[in-house]
Amino acid sequence: MEPTSAVFELQEIVNENETKFLWVFGYGSLCWNPGFSFEKAVAGYIQGYSRKFWQGNNTHRGTEQKPGRVVTLVKQKGSLVHGIAFQISEETALSYLNNRECKLGGYVVEFTKFYPRAKNTSFTTVLYIATAQNCLWLGDAPVCDIADQIVESCGASGHNVEYLIRLAAFMHYHFPNEDDDHLFTLEKLVEMKLRDREICIKALMGDGKNTVSFTSKVSFDEPLLRNHEGRRHSFQHTTKVPEKTLRCLNK
Repeated sequence: MEPTSAVFELQEIVNENETKFLWVFGYGSLCWNPGFSFEKAVAGYIQGYSRKFWQGNNTHRGTEQKPGRVVTLVKQKGSLVHGIAFQISEETALSYLNNRECKLGGYVVEFTKFYPRAKNTSFTTVLYIATAQNCLWLGDAPVCDIADQIVESCGASGHNVEYLIRLAAFMHYHFPNEDDDHLFTLEKLVEMKLRDREICIKALMGDGKNTVSFTSKVSFDEPLLRNHEGRRHSFQHTTKVPEKTLRCLNK
């Protein structure tokens, strides 16, 4: 299965036999750029964590001189993080993830329970998470400072803004009724800063060749999505909306 050239369906149901396979939870760039082959992708959430832009990155979205910021998970009682569980069956996928997430990203492996959106079952997933013990850790900072760092950082995989916007757009589209205050506040601040600097957001979004298009059994009302809370229209996931809807923020 080639993840960058096809449309995949986000599933809602997982049967008991499938829970015995290996699953990986994606909550950051894996949501829109997994980069590996998988058998099934399921929408859902994990409990007891919050998603934060607290991990530094000097390989994909920044440099050693100017590291970018990417997401990790921080334990927080009562919080949920929505994303995708990927069912994998090939050793090559694990090798790829260990290199991408651990060797280059500074993440470690943990395990947690994943709950499909349909809530028909739960199962254990592999979780890549960064901690304060790794050398790339940046930690908490004023959200405005984090936004500045994202606007000013770019790495081998593209601009840090692209990472933020694609993740936020994915969440808006597939989980329109869920709020992620940290992520969406940063999205709004970064858009404002780009406007102030008269930077066209489209120029920072790359060519989209590495993104995956996920369909879903859940039907979303795109006009409502674009106007939700007055800022959902900021950027539509390029795998869901034709390229012509992309626009420059300063126009």
